Amino acid sequence: MDIKTKRCTKCGETKAITEFYVMKGMRDGFRNDCKVCNLAAKKARYDADPQKAIESVLRSRRKNPEYYAAYNRKRRERPEVKRHDRDSHLRRKFGITSDRYDEMLVAQGGGCAICGRAPRPDISLHVDHEHGTGKVRGLLCFPCNQSLGLLADDPERCRAAAAYLDAFDEEVHSSNELIRARLRALIES
Repeated sequence: MDIKTKRCTKCGETKAITEFYVMKGMRDGFRNDCKVCNLAAKKARYDADPQKAIESVLRSRRKNPEYYAAYNRKRRERPEVKRHDRDSHLRRKFGITSDRYDEMLVAQGGGCAICGRAPRPDISLHVDHEHGTGKVRGLLCFPCNQSLGLLADDPERCRAAAAYLDAFDEEVHSSNELIRARLRALIES
């Protein structure tokens, strides 16, 4: 198999055609500068005037919002991108890796640390952390995480809520027993 080559006009090296970007309008359909030289030139232009490059990208995004939305949706569907984006988020926000998240999930039995509910395939569990120190406590489903937040992460309020629910359950149980006794009495009479 004959591999097509081309000489870069910037560095002068002869390289495989795959080392050049596709460009319509060129005689052979590829840019004259190789990918390495092209990227180096882009970096030099950015370093010289970053604001100009940023404004150019923003102008293009404002001009073609549907294109960028579709591009980002398609990009995020790729498993390696999804994993990379998730890993970046976890590192930035909580100081843990995706691997650490997975280890925590396994240690919790594959579900929420409070209720045990397994995460949906498309939504991961929330990383619960102590807001003052940022220390990670565990992985929680949205309702459990929200509940802790609404109870201000206060153990006393959580215990009081549990006691309230226990008392209500006993009251309902007693009420149901009374109703059953009355029904038995009516049936027997």
